[in-house]
Amino acid sequence: MTRSRTYSWQDPGLSASAVGNESGLEFLRRLLTGELPAPPLTATLGFTLEQVEFGRAVFAMEPGEQHYNPIGSVHGGVYASLLDSAAGCAVQSALPAGTGYTSLDLNVKFLRPVTVDTGKIRSVGTLLNKGRRTALAQAELLDSEERLLAHATSSCMLFPVPPR
Repeated sequence: MTRSRTYSWQDPGLSASAVGNESGLEFLRRLLTGELPAPPLTATLGFTLEQVEFGRAVFAMEPGEQHYNPIGSVHGGVYASLLDSAAGCAVQSALPAGTGYTSLDLNVKFLRPVTVDTGKIRSVGTLLNKGRRTALAQAELLDSEERLLAHATSSCMLFPVPPR
């Protein structure tokens, strides 16, 4: 039986043009409230930013069949996208105005399978260290019972972003 899914998104340039004009935490809070449009990836994969504070970001999603790999469980790339988003936003939440970041690496450990029966999952990112040029964050992917499904660490490069 064929299944289909339709979704929409807003112009990603609207949010991208705001990067660097305010602190990373202020920027993320504007995404959280909907003042700035969410990135298209969140619509594609169906996840949302649920919480943000200094050094911490939480994303959540309900796994669906559209996330499956050929063996009948959520594809590791979906895990990685959630973990990368949470770790990266944990870093971003600690950046001053005029500073941006990009991921240098992402090291993921898959611990448990995720299926539609898993229910809502959350990716919790935490800043571990922020220097002048790099930052280190971790993220945990958890089910509703707080069981660890996957873990990641991410190194990020920090760089100046001129106001736009």
